[in-house]
Amino acid sequence: MFIFANLLSALAQLVGIVLNIYMWIIIIRAIVSWVNPDPYNPFVQLLHRTTEPVLRPIRRALPSTWGIDFSPMVAILAIIFLDQFLVASLRELAWRLR
Repeated sequence: MFIFANLLSALAQLVGIVLNIYMWIIIIRAIVSWVNPDPYNPFVQLLHRTTEPVLRPIRRALPSTWGIDFSPMVAILAIIFLDQFLVASLRELAWRLR
């Protein structure tokens, strides 16, 4: 059973790292959007392609408020929730299986 516990522990750590990296990508995209970037820049295109599938549905669900895009903040809060709930649950389950 310890092998499955180690697998769950490693999975929890991997999911936590991926969520953390994605959160920073969203933060970088939000900061870059403030300076009116060149849309043909490969870095800007990469940021757009990696974050738009998550931000677009949130943007559609949120009402437009004074021209401010709150979708990155909502996405970051969702990522924090997933980290606190999903990753912590996987770690706890792995710990209990040992």
